Amino acid sequence: MLPIFCINKILINDNNMNNYVISIASGKGGTGKTTVAVNFALSLNNVQFLDCDVEEPNANLFLNAAISKTIDALISVPKIDENLCNYCGKCQEVCQYKSLAIIPSSNNSKGIVLTFPHLCHSCGACVYICPKTAIEEVDKKIGEIEIGNRGDILFASGKLSIGEIMSPYLIKQVKKNINKSRNVIIDAPPGTSCPVIETVKHTDFCVLVTEPTPFGLNDLILAVDVLKKLKIPFGVVINRSDIWNNMINMYCNEENIPILMEIPFDMGIARLYSNGIPFVEKMPHYKQEFIRMFEQIKRILE
Repeated sequence: MLPIFCINKILINDNNMNNYVISIASGKGGTGKTTVAVNFALSLNNVQFLDCDVEEPNANLFLNAAISKTIDALISVPKIDENLCNYCGKCQEVCQYKSLAIIPSSNNSKGIVLTFPHLCHSCGACVYICPKTAIEEVDKKIGEIEIGNRGDILFASGKLSIGEIMSPYLIKQVKKNINKSRNVIIDAPPGTSCPVIETVKHTDFCVLVTEPTPFGLNDLILAVDVLKKLKIPFGVVINRSDIWNNMINMYCNEENIPILMEIPFDMGIARLYSNGIPFVEKMPHYKQEFIRMFEQIKRILE
């Protein structure tokens, strides 16, 4: 499913300028999500880059930002004091995510409380409902946030710990680093599920990056449906635009979706990518294309 670009317009009162938060996601892997995100960021001035593809953050392979600080990403999970617990089961009943299980006490044995921290969504309902105040919340590390910069480009990236599954909570913590005085580019996870929605929600505009293949068209349709439900306006970038027929163009014309940019298949771009080099550094005319796309997005928003 395919890359999604999203934009959150922010009014900067001190200089009367509009800055934008632009997130790029891909519902289908391999469509060029990170490539577009990195090259777009390098084409603009006054930029911050956030890598919210926290299960596979690889934008810094191309940006080469120097990391100056690493922060633990934490969530709250329940800890049971079984000296106070009477195994009534109310915490189990209130938990919507089945992260607690109670085996009640009997004549022959003491009760048991089982906790499953990987399923916990940190809602705090179990703490609130416990009649014996036997539950407290403790911090659990789910990943790390790296902070740094590449020259004038500010950088932040989330990295989910192996075995953890709560990527939306890590994405939310990465997004807390958004600097509203800059244009912000966000590299989102692939797919159209919760991690992508957490990345793109509350944005003003989305750019969907796709490829002209049957899979690309299918995932574009899914992503469009998601954005319509979120009520986010959007446009499309077609990557490797000349490898197949014009099925994406036809669909966008039928649905009145603006095509913001087309990037043809180019062996020069592929060679640069394989060496970890953003193609705008060696093909500066593409920098002007990304700038024109940004100006078109601004016109659409206005």
